[in-house]
Amino acid sequence: MTLQSLPTTPFAGQLPGTSGLRKKVTVFQQPRYLENFVQALFDVLHGEYQLATGQTLVLGGDGRFHNRAAVQTILKMAAARGYARVLLGQGGILSTPAASAVIRRHKASGGIILSASHNPGGPDGDFGIKYNATNGGPAPEKLTQAIYERTQVIERYQISDAADIGIDMQGTQQIEDMTVEVIDPVKDHAAVLRSLFDFDAIRALFARGFLPPYGLQRGEVYGVSVSSTSATSVDPGGTANTKGAWTQITGGVSGVTTRPIRYLIAFISPHDGAQLQDNGWLIDLGIGASGQEKVLVPNIPSTSDNG
Repeated sequence: MTLQSLPTTPFAGQLPGTSGLRKKVTVFQQPRYLENFVQALFDVLHGEYQLATGQTLVLGGDGRFHNRAAVQTILKMAAARGYARVLLGQGGILSTPAASAVIRRHKASGGIILSASHNPGGPDGDFGIKYNATNGGPAPEKLTQAIYERTQVIERYQISDAADIGIDMQGTQQIEDMTVEVIDPVKDHAAVLRSLFDFDAIRALFARGFLPPYGLQRGEVYGVSVSSTSATSVDPGGTANTKGAWTQITGGVSGVTTRPIRYLIAFISPHDGAQLQDNGWLIDLGIGASGQEKVLVPNIPSTSDNG
């Protein structure tokens, strides 16, 4: 195995957002396209062509087409960059929240996540790459802008000529002086969830009948039309898609006034066949009788990408 420094030229448009760089698979399959972006990322993180000595990188993706090939490329580039260790999700799989958990629990310097979220996958679909920082959260705009600026002047990238490694079995392997540890892709995330939620209590709650009409209820509102289930009343106010439009959920279950709603999960989405306006909203969550509501959580931002 030898380390190589190979010439390259910039690609236009490698500007990542908070959700990373997303392009068609065929774009990422171009020679040097992924390599340029990863090299620019490493240059910004560590200094131009400086080593990441002693650092740990987390790596994985959502398993879409091109994931496995991209994993091998990034492993070889991380080895050339001098990383001490890469924690790789088994099979190259690691969801965004799971990667965040691994970064934080193992005190990694950051993580590369290969995902295009809800965008369609496949050979003719989309692929994506993003970086999560040492706190497990997405890269700030200052960092993504610096990465982009570096992609526009890049002249060389560094990579090991090592052979591909097996990524489907948990365990450790070596590329150059770097250890690759293939890990359970859900273990750390599950541990974080267990520290936050009492799953035994939730399981017991459902086992004793946490079902309508006594506990779990659902209400829906579509524009200015109303749909409700399990005796939960949902009323739209104002005109849909305008400032001041509101939805009211009446607490309690019909005929059971001693069992009010205790939890609320709010989800905003277009219904089948509809599209949201290309804008955003500020949403207030409040409680109280009609006309006497007290706002509990004001100005919750919500945005639309046209469905």
